[in-house]
Amino acid sequence: MAAVTGVLETCLYLEDLDRASRFYEGLFGWKRMDGDARFRAYGVSPGSVLLLFKRGATVQAVAASGGMIPGHDGVSGGHIAFSIPAKDWDTWMRRLEEHGIAVEKVVHWPRGGKSLYFRDPEGNLVELATPGLWAVY
Repeated sequence: MAAVTGVLETCLYLEDLDRASRFYEGLFGWKRMDGDARFRAYGVSPGSVLLLFKRGATVQAVAASGGMIPGHDGVSGGHIAFSIPAKDWDTWMRRLEEHGIAVEKVVHWPRGGKSLYFRDPEGNLVELATPGLWAVY
């Protein structure tokens, strides 16, 4: 079976993004890797990213430098990303097809990584990502 090597991203959805950012930056000393008015990204440890989203700001698909990211939100459906080795990309694509799971989107990232997105039975957005997505992965 193809390997899952870890949880790459954990998302929290918040009403006051600025207050939450100050809290996490102050408490843990994390430096913001990326962000804007709708989200903030923090490198928690090598290969581990915490994403803070303003509740309701990610319901619609969002254009990113690597492609369109499908919509997700803490109210309407969560998001989680699992890291996978690049060599297992095709194996995962076949496995999803074998299980009748439709790939919603594939995104090619500027750092060389790729992500594939699909939904779980509850509508949560699940991502499998190869190295090259974030500066820490």
